[in-house]
Amino acid sequence: MIGGLRVGGLRVSPLRLPFAAEPLLLFLTRQPSIASFHRRISRHCTVCSSSHAQTEKGHRQKVIVISGPTGAGKSRLSLELAKRLNGEIISADSVQVYRGLDIGSAKPSICERREVPHHLIDILHPSEDYSVGQFYEDARQITEEILSKGRVPIVSGGTGLYLRWFIYGKPNVPKASPEIASEVHSELSGLERDGDWDAAVQLVVKAGDPGVQSLAANDWYRLRRRLEILKSSGASPSAFPLPYNSFKEKSGSSEVEVLEMNSSTDELHDSKSKDLDFDFICFFLSTHRLDLYRSIDFRCEDMLLDGGILTEAQWLLDLGLMPNSNSATRAIGYRQAMDYLLACREQGSWSSSRYFYTFLSEFQKASRNFAKRQLTWFRNEPIYQWIDAAQPMENVLSFICDAYHVQNGNLSIPRSLIMKKDVSNHREVQDLKAYRTKNRHFITREDCGSILEWVKKTQQGQATVPAVL
Repeated sequence: MIGGLRVGGLRVSPLRLPFAAEPLLLFLTRQPSIASFHRRISRHCTVCSSSHAQTEKGHRQKVIVISGPTGAGKSRLSLELAKRLNGEIISADSVQVYRGLDIGSAKPSICERREVPHHLIDILHPSEDYSVGQFYEDARQITEEILSKGRVPIVSGGTGLYLRWFIYGKPNVPKASPEIASEVHSELSGLERDGDWDAAVQLVVKAGDPGVQSLAANDWYRLRRRLEILKSSGASPSAFPLPYNSFKEKSGSSEVEVLEMNSSTDELHDSKSKDLDFDFICFFLSTHRLDLYRSIDFRCEDMLLDGGILTEAQWLLDLGLMPNSNSATRAIGYRQAMDYLLACREQGSWSSSRYFYTFLSEFQKASRNFAKRQLTWFRNEPIYQWIDAAQPMENVLSFICDAYHVQNGNLSIPRSLIMKKDVSNHREVQDLKAYRTKNRHFITREDCGSILEWVKKTQQGQATVPAVL
């Protein structure tokens, strides 16, 4: 426990925190809530009503988007880019919004956030949920504010749906009235309290939305929201057209055409993106799959050094949260770490080296699979130019800066920086099939001895099923 602190003349209540270090100062400080940013939305896509979306001459304002699979280096690239372009960074990461989840989400350090303003980091408690709709509203408003200061918005992150809605707009789905929200709460609260997810899903299916069967287990926030939409409109969410789909239909682009696009995407940028609210300049940073997988495996190891993500997972359990029970605890790394610690508690605060390595392997595999899904997702996003993250940082930075400053928004990517979207070489395919993890920190039983000792000291006397808040 940490005693009460006095910040800016205000008394801050004691909080139990996941670790004790300088980052706690940020953890204790809740960012002010972002007011709802209303826009007029047409049936098929969001229409920007902003005064900053276009300049006085009618030209759309430029917004840079940097994405890539986990571990590709997009955070570092965005930071250096912001320094050169007088920019501010908007995080498009569904885990970085949570306070206390620093290591598993690879948040920028306190020092880096002092160098360059970062937004949508540490805005929520892990017990709260955050939706793509909320991200859209928050990120669009922050973009307007950054542009109004004459600075450059740089949206950086790997949550594909966040970025898709941010760029193309959100569907015109009705907001639930207080009466409907109360009605939905009364119908689902008892089932949620009892943990009867299957019964809750069937309730919504019978109400008219079979699509809820594809939701992740225990995603109560989205289940409630879908039932609210159903009761408010008489239709399931799938009945509301997505601006992204409408954009593709309007442009006459099929999925096959998207996959066959040249990496530079100049032609696509010219013909289609002119209808968007902003002049989005989008880059996807990646590297050869084998190198990416090795980097991810090493990164997972690094997150376990000195307690690391296990300390943060223990804190989540101490809050009364269970793995896979909400947005924060479904996050890769935290879910596996929480499961591991609960299993250790069931074994009397004990873990064998074999069990630890099983946990590490599951963590690494889940992270690689997530990166694979990210690559698949962004192959279908033709607005992005794919850049080879293995190339010198200076070359990548220079190209993106040039792309930002060019007047017509068309700048062919140098051949040396192009990253292929698909694994087409037979040798590469065979190498991927034969890939096996080779750790650099955790190899023998002795290597994980400090973690096993930490488990023994910290998990003793802990409940196997945390008390619910």
